[in-house]
Order: sequence, then structure tokens, then C-alpha cells
Amino acid sequence: MKIGRHGLRDHLRLLAPLFGLITAVWALRLIMDLADTPPALVRMVSVSVTGAVAVLVAVTLIHFKRFGGYASVVLAAFLLIGWAQLIVVFAIALTAWTGWVNVYSSPEYTYGATHLQHIAGHLTLGLGMEGIFASVMGCILLWVLRRLVPIKDLSKSGRHMALLTSSGKDSNASSGRG
Repeated sequence: MKIGRHGLRDHLRLLAPLFGLITAVWALRLIMDLADTPPALVRMVSVSVTGAVAVLVAVTLIHFKRFGGYASVVLAAFLLIGWAQLIVVFAIALTAWTGWVNVYSSPEYTYGATHLQHIAGHLTLGLGMEGIFASVMGCILLWVLRRLVPIKDLSKSGRHMALLTSSGKDSNASSGRG
């Protein structure tokens, strides 16, 4: 599958540090909950907010690395938000299987839903709505970046470097095409 000039593997390689960041925040929140950190502080460490920030960073990378366009932004948004939702679902499923209540399945975050309802909510509303919102915001950011910080193509700007041969001479001059 290719999005623009890049395949899925290239996108995953570009986004790998951001997947790591989301996972680190997910783990930090679990650790904070285990350490009996005050709930107000645990709420400040949010996987959803980290996912949104990761999408904005991904859009910035896509723009400045000339990685792709709007399709790459949408793919990046859904991959990052999908990862965030999947690891939260994993923590909820872990509670359902083991009975160990963690921050992702505690009553103050589930709003009375069963584990299955909570998982279904993350996989439908969480992934769908947050993915669409992140895609729209990412595309708007890419549009703004392209207007405010255009990256000029070197061949179109008139600047170019002469091709040098190994002897240090201009290759056009040595071939008689100068």
C-alpha cells in the first residue's frame, strides 16, 4: 500500500518515536496509579492528549521532511490515534481477564460501563471520532504550514550546485557541454 510516494512501512518508520511516546505516557499513567499518585495528577497524564500532540508533531515532520501530503496526514492520524486506543483497550481487557483494576478500568473513568462496553466505546467512538478530529486538525495544520512556511524546491528556486567530478572539475565543462 502506497500513500503518495511512501509505503506503510515508511510511515511506520517516521512515526515510530511517536508510538513510543504514546506508549511511555500509557505506562507512566499505569505506574502513577500503582504508586497511589493523587487522582488529579493522574488525570493530567493523558494518552488522548499525547495522541493529539503526536499527530501535530507528525504533521510537522511530514511537512518539513517533505514526506507527503494530506493523505499521509490522515494515515498518520489514524495510526497514532489507533495505537493510543489499542493500548488503552489492552489495559481494560487486562482487567477483564485478571480482575486487576487499573487506571484505565477504574469506576471514575468507566462511567458505569462494563468492560465490554468500555472497550467497544474506545474502538468505535474513540477511534472514529478522535481519528476524524485528529485528521481534520492535522490537515488544517499542514495547510497552514504550507502557507506560512513554504519549503521551496531547490530546482525551482534557481539555486543549484554544479556537479563535480572526482578531479574537482565541473562535469559540464569537462564534457564539452558548458
